[in-house]
Amino acid sequence: MKLNLRVWRQRNTDAEGAMATYEVDGISPEMSFLEMLDTLNEDLILRGEEPVAFDHDCREGICGACSLVINGDAHGPERTTTCQLHMRSFRDGDTIDVEPWRASAFPVVKDLVVDRSAFDRIIQAGGYISAPTGSAPEAHATPVPKPDADSAFEHAECIGCGACVAACPNGSAMLFTSAKVNHLNVLPQGAPERETRVLDMVAAMDDEGFGGCTLTGECATACPKGIPLPSIAAMNREWLRATRKARR
Repeated sequence: MKLNLRVWRQRNTDAEGAMATYEVDGISPEMSFLEMLDTLNEDLILRGEEPVAFDHDCREGICGACSLVINGDAHGPERTTTCQLHMRSFRDGDTIDVEPWRASAFPVVKDLVVDRSAFDRIIQAGGYISAPTGSAPEAHATPVPKPDADSAFEHAECIGCGACVAACPNGSAMLFTSAKVNHLNVLPQGAPERETRVLDMVAAMDDEGFGGCTLTGECATACPKGIPLPSIAAMNREWLRATRKARR
């Protein structure tokens, strides 16, 4: 395959960026999108040019590092992570636009790399549980109803990639925050911090400058792990309950 790439190049956070055009040839349909970018970078290095900076880690679809907007879609045309997107999803001769996440809370570090530490600070605000010290508790000491366990597992699948923010017209982080809140709040182990967790994490999200949620649903559509849109409504109910309790 021969492809025309239009890639966002930006030297650092303060510099102005622009799209640069490159041609890559000899791309196998079985390559992943990141392997295609590796091929581009090998060509650039051989020509004495600076390679394109992009974020990646596991390349197995489980870490969320590979944050790219491809032809206007977070992670590309398939509902998967960029590292699991294969070039068979494109055609020979295609022009492909590759950009970083676009959100004020995710400033560009360089080229396609953005700073997503805002997510870390949201988790630090309440993404933990109280656990007594001592020996490990008996595995069956705290029974968890299956519907609650299923809900917790569903929300725990969030990998914090930020596709929900990149896809949202408002740059909202509600889907990410709701996944982290609901994951712990449905379990008995998360009960001690149930109210403070949702209040603190939502407050941290607002402090980071993410946009407001208007339930357009783009976040759930772009999520590679299928976090459902009703997760936001569940968190809002938790937040209202905690707010009323705090005012008493």
